[in-house]
Formats: sequence, C-alpha cells, structure tokens
Amino acid sequence: MGIKIMKLFNKYNIFKFLTIFLVFVISLFIYFFSKNIHVRSVGYISGIEFQLVLLVFRVMLLVVLPVIFLTILIVYYYRHSNILSDYMPDWNHSYSLELICWLIPIIIIFFLANLSWMTTHKLDPNKSLKLNINKPIIIEVVSLNWRWLFIYPYYKIATINEISFPKNTPIYFKITSHSIMNSFFIPNLGSQIYTMAGMKTELNLIANHSGIYKGISSNYSGYGFSNMKFNVCVHENMHDFNNWIKNVKSKNNFLLFKNQFLCLSRNNIQYNIQYFSYVDPLLFYKIKSIFHNACKK
Repeated sequence: MGIKIMKLFNKYNIFKFLTIFLVFVISLFIYFFSKNIHVRSVGYISGIEFQLVLLVFRVMLLVVLPVIFLTILIVYYYRHSNILSDYMPDWNHSYSLELICWLIPIIIIFFLANLSWMTTHKLDPNKSLKLNINKPIIIEVVSLNWRWLFIYPYYKIATINEISFPKNTPIYFKITSHSIMNSFFIPNLGSQIYTMAGMKTELNLIANHSGIYKGISSNYSGYGFSNMKFNVCVHENMHDFNNWIKNVKSKNNFLLFKNQFLCLSRNNIQYNIQYFSYVDPLLFYKIKSIFHNACKK
C-alpha cells in the first residue's frame, strides 16, 4: 500500500494534480465572479440586455464547467497507468447518473425558456417606456441611400445624420425607408430595428447618461453602407436640448416634399450633417405612402 501511495504522489502525478486543481479554481473564479462583470451601458434597454446576456452566461456555466472538470477527471482517473482505479467489466448502467444527466439540462432548458418568454415581452421595441414623468419625444426616421433623415414633427425641424435628445427622457422612434430595407441601430442604447419601404416600425429607447454616441446601419444596403452612420447627442437636461433646437431653427434651410426631399433622396455616399429649420410635419407619412400608391398603380 505504501508503494502505491508513493507512486500516486510522485513528481509527475503532483504536477497533474496541480493542473486539475488550477482548472477547477479558474472555473470557480469565472462562475462566482461573473456576477461582478460590468459592461458600461448608457441606455435603459441596453442595460437590461447586458444583464440578460450575463445571466444566461452564468447559467450555461452550470453545464459547461462540470463537463470540462469531469472530462479531465475521468480521463485522468481511468488512464491505463492508474493503479488505483477500479476495473468493473460488468458495470453497464446507473440510474443516479441517468437522472443527473437528464434532470439538470431539463431544468436549465425550462428556466431559459421562461426567461426568454418574459424578456421578449419586456424588451418589445414597440412597448412604450414610462419610467418617469418626462413626456416622450417623437423622432421620425427615414433611411436613404446612404444617409439618415431625422424628422422632429413637434418642432417641425429635420436633420441629416444627427439626432439629439435629453437624457432620462423616453424617445419614440417611427421608422421607415425610402429605399431598400435597412437597419437602425444605436449600440450604446440597445435594440436595432429594421426600416422597410412603405411600412412603419417603432422603437422606444431611453438614454441614462449624456454624451455623444454613434448610430449605425447594421444591415448591408449597398455601395455606401459602410459610411451610413449618424451622431447621437444626448444632452444633460432639457435646457441644453432646447438650445440645440433653437440652433437648428436658426438655419435658413427648408425641406418640403416635392422639391428638396426628392433632391435629398438621391444616392449619396458622402457623410455630412445638415439641419433644416422647417420641414413638412407630414413628410414621414408622405414618404411612406409613395410605395402604397406605387402598388395601387
């Protein structure tokens, strides 16, 4: 027996034990400290999405880490040179192992299914966000080739490749396309939504921190797609936002449907920011109706 113990704890085996122990400690570290992982999120929706990703990650570690650890342990214990392993040629089944192998995955699947059901409804892009008393700001979005047109119907202004709004204020986006299908996405705030000609999609977001962020097109739409970006300016308060509105209104530039917009909607791969001090408040719906009238013809 003493000889077997000496063989078990020789220099080579101690190195193996230390390797297995290190893998086990790292696995525990990843699992127990993953809850302390923080990804900087500036939006209410993106914050919930990041927490959802981390929760699913931790749940999946319940399956992945034991499998990795047991695989290493079984391979090491039942190796040919292990004189301490038991040889059981008649063993063929274990109800306890069968129960563990089926019950744990079933529980995890039911948990993730319930989580997906609840969060899918909670994060529905069409669902309005009533988190405070601030009145929502409506912004109408039109994807062009290859720029973004933003219309503020309440203020009767419009911009190209730039939007602005105060933090902690619900933003209600109405979205359509004047060309092929595209995708409107502000990564820091969360939830991308498709833009489709003749159709209106909706998106509700809230920014929790002020700053300047990037918006992108996340759906390939042609030659100028890679430069189809826009600035997102989140102001500290409503006063700063109103100053931005005054600045836009000070520009002597108008956007009406039959002349300026048709010129504006031509293919353009140049990134530039434009302000329009006055816009037709029904322009968004007129753009959407173009394709309805085309279908009737």
